[in-house]
Amino acid sequence: MAPNNFSRRKMLTVGAAAASALAMPSVLRAQSGDIEIETPVTRTARHNVMGFRTHVWQDHFQNLRQGAILCDTNSRAVHYWSEDESIYRLYPSSVPMSDEFRRLGYTEVTLKRPAPVWIPTPNMRERDPSLPARVEAGPTNPLGTRAMNLSWQYYRIHGIDNEAKIGRKASNGCIGLFNHHVEELFEWVEVGTQVRFV
Repeated sequence: MAPNNFSRRKMLTVGAAAASALAMPSVLRAQSGDIEIETPVTRTARHNVMGFRTHVWQDHFQNLRQGAILCDTNSRAVHYWSEDESIYRLYPSSVPMSDEFRRLGYTEVTLKRPAPVWIPTPNMRERDPSLPARVEAGPTNPLGTRAMNLSWQYYRIHGIDNEAKIGRKASNGCIGLFNHHVEELFEWVEVGTQVRFV
């Protein structure tokens, strides 16, 4: 008679592993021999709930000269890495409201504006003629307390006047941050900092 390879110890080990897997629904586990691989579960963002994804700068930039900003329009987050890699930040953001306003690719910071004045774009005025011609700096300014112009015309990374927009598809192409976040980022970013929208 062949020996029974299934023992009570094996059964307890398998049962404990199954219980562990059930206790951690946010992680999928794959086992191969002694190697255990963990893969984060991707969830879609609904309403203004962000589903942050981990990024490494090497997947998006050739170097960190003058720092780098990654605007992830899918997970509605902004990643920043300093040139010397001593600073890494992840901020929740608002993103373009539709694909019509969404632009992907590489750009860079061309101008930093503290206390920016907001002037609606010609397309915005065409869609909504009731918009003011200009809004001076202050609490009702849609650009918030800081704005960084990009090399793409009319695209900015800026603060926000309505915090409920953070985590939502709410802009005409720009990336909006909480004012205290954009103020922090503004201090590190230089004219020439590279930016990628994905």
